[in-house]
Amino acid sequence: MENKPYRKLRWKIVATILSFSLIPLFILGFTIYSQFRVSYTAKIVEDLKALTNNTKNAIDLFLEDRIAQLTTLAYIHSFEKITQDGYLDQVFGVVKTQFRFFIDFGVIDDEGNHVAYSGPHKQLKGINYGNELWFSEVMGLSVFVSDVFLGFRKIPHFIISVARREGNRTWVLRATIDTEAFVRMVRAAWVGRGGDAYLINGVNLLQTTPRRGGRFLEQPAGPDLSAAVATSVEEIQYNGKTNLYAATMLAKKKWVLVVKEDPREAISPLFLARITGIFIFIFGVLVIVAGAVFVSLRMTERLSQVDREKAILDAGLIESSKMAALGKLAAGVAHEINNPLAVIKEKAGWMKDLLVDEEFQGKPIYEEFEESINRIDYHVERARKVIHRLLGFARRVAPVQEMVDVNQIVDETIDFLENEARFRNIDIQVNYDEKLPGIYSDSGQLQQVFLNIINNAIDSMEKVGGEINVETKFHPKEKEVTVSFADNGPGIPEELLPRIFEPFFTTKEQGSGTGLGLSISYGIIRKLGGRIVAASGKGMGATFKIYLPLKQ
Repeated sequence: MENKPYRKLRWKIVATILSFSLIPLFILGFTIYSQFRVSYTAKIVEDLKALTNNTKNAIDLFLEDRIAQLTTLAYIHSFEKITQDGYLDQVFGVVKTQFRFFIDFGVIDDEGNHVAYSGPHKQLKGINYGNELWFSEVMGLSVFVSDVFLGFRKIPHFIISVARREGNRTWVLRATIDTEAFVRMVRAAWVGRGGDAYLINGVNLLQTTPRRGGRFLEQPAGPDLSAAVATSVEEIQYNGKTNLYAATMLAKKKWVLVVKEDPREAISPLFLARITGIFIFIFGVLVIVAGAVFVSLRMTERLSQVDREKAILDAGLIESSKMAALGKLAAGVAHEINNPLAVIKEKAGWMKDLLVDEEFQGKPIYEEFEESINRIDYHVERARKVIHRLLGFARRVAPVQEMVDVNQIVDETIDFLENEARFRNIDIQVNYDEKLPGIYSDSGQLQQVFLNIINNAIDSMEKVGGEINVETKFHPKEKEVTVSFADNGPGIPEELLPRIFEPFFTTKEQGSGTGLGLSISYGIIRKLGGRIVAASGKGMGATFKIYLPLKQ
């Protein structure tokens, strides 16, 4: 289970990486989007303004051309000639072949009488326009463009009239303009599905039919922009809907061109860019989060591994300190015990020499004395060997290269634990390879490994007794020797077997083991160039096999 400090550290690393990655990313994305929105909105306004001005210029040019045509016709013909029967029809026929915008021509004298007419409505000839407002304005201004009106025809149309002063006479050449052709010019400014364009006069009455809502001479379904002069673009909310409205006044007629655009359609590419940006941002966030979690996991795993290695090193240092202390103790004990042992051995030798004298020969107690002296000598030698093995086991930690007899090391290790095994009703059996060659290794550290493994086997059979089999074998082909330790104890559960060499992992009861013995043994064998493997199963006993090269 993961330690709490590592978990906290991992989340701190994740939070730090996300803070230094996401905050700049968010600020950058927000800034770019804001600047793009401002620039794009300004472009939409400028495009709408340019469209409005272009449409206005086209309409002004249309009116200017029609006025110029009528003025030219009026000044190249005299009143008498243009009012002759059939002559106006000739003029209108020529003009109509080139310009289809005209519906009819008419000539009105200074009394307002319609004295000549050419067009589809012959009944208009003879009508008096003297009381009409447009007649008064054209007589005063020379050029007049009317609003759309019904007139005698009862259909929407507008006229362009030009007055010519010929001597003491003033007469008017009037032309009716094709309204549908004029409307088609305005409709060219429709933008998108929700866009619209129309003309209104000074009292906010429609002069062309809009796309949605409203007819000629009605008020449009929108705000009153009849007071507009210079081209302007505004965002206006009307009837719960917000739209962009551009308005400008024509130069040749006090009509206002209104162009409407739905901002949602205009800004739809911006919305698409925003959605795309959000998806990219989310993807980037997911990548950064995944990277942060991955990096933090690797870092904390590495820190945990370093801590475990440090713990192993610390345990090794503790073991080294123990061994060093044991070595000092053993040296002191050896010094204190070897001297009395030497004296005892010397006295025992002197006593043995005395038995050679003739006076002791044949005495009843001679054999008893001889047996006692031999036993003293045997046990003194045995005590010296024990001290020698204890010094050899604890004298150092660092590995060395020396010729080692593996069978002898196993024997010496078993000697250490033989009494304890016998006390626990455990029988240790050995099967040595008599042709086992010597290897270059470290006898002290090998003895420590063998001691750990045999001691673990004894501990596992503490309550049941059992048997431990130790076997050595030489493998010429692989140039290595093996030492196998097999017991018939309760064994190790299969699911725990992969973890037995981990530091601090133990199958013993809490407080009965540190979990470092097999870990240290594993490290020692690896350091000596060999390997150690374990095989077991619950109720099947455990087998540890150590492979050692002939030379490191």
